[in-house]
Amino acid sequence: MKGLNEMDMDMDIMEIVDMMEEAIEKASAVPLTGKVMIDKGELLDYIQEIRLVYPDELKEAKWVKEERQRILSEAENRAEAIQKNAEETQMQLIDEHEITKAAYEQANELVNAAQQKSIEIKTDTDQYVDDVLNDVEHRLDLLLRKVREDRGYFNNN
Repeated sequence: MKGLNEMDMDMDIMEIVDMMEEAIEKASAVPLTGKVMIDKGELLDYIQEIRLVYPDELKEAKWVKEERQRILSEAENRAEAIQKNAEETQMQLIDEHEITKAAYEQANELVNAAQQKSIEIKTDTDQYVDDVLNDVEHRLDLLLRKVREDRGYFNNN
C-alpha cells in the first residue's frame, strides 16, 4: 500500500475513499467479533490525503459553479438581447407596414383628389368654352343683323 508521500497528488477524494474501502476489505478479521484490524497509520494517511485534496476539489467545484453561473448569466443576457432585438425588429416592421399603409392611403387620396380636380377643370373648361361660343354666336347674330340691316338700307336707297 502507498504511503502519504507516495500517493498521486492528482488523486481525487473518491479514489482515496475507494482505497480506504479496499484496505478495509483486505483487513484481517478478529475471530468471533465481526470486527477487523486496520493499520492505524495507513488509515490516517488516507484521511490526511483527503484533507490535502479536499481544498483543491472545493476550489474546483466552486470554480465550476461560478463558471456555470457565468455561462447561464451570459446566456440569459444574450437571450434577452435577442428577444429585445426581435421585438425592436417587429416594431420596426409594424411601423414600416403602417408607414407603407399610410403612404398608399395618401397616394389613393391624392389620385382621387386629382381625378376630382380633373373632372372639375373639364367641367369648368366646357362651361367656359360654351360661354365663349354663346358670346361669339350672340355677337355674330348681332353682326349678321347689322349686315342685313345695312344691306337692306343700301338696297332700298
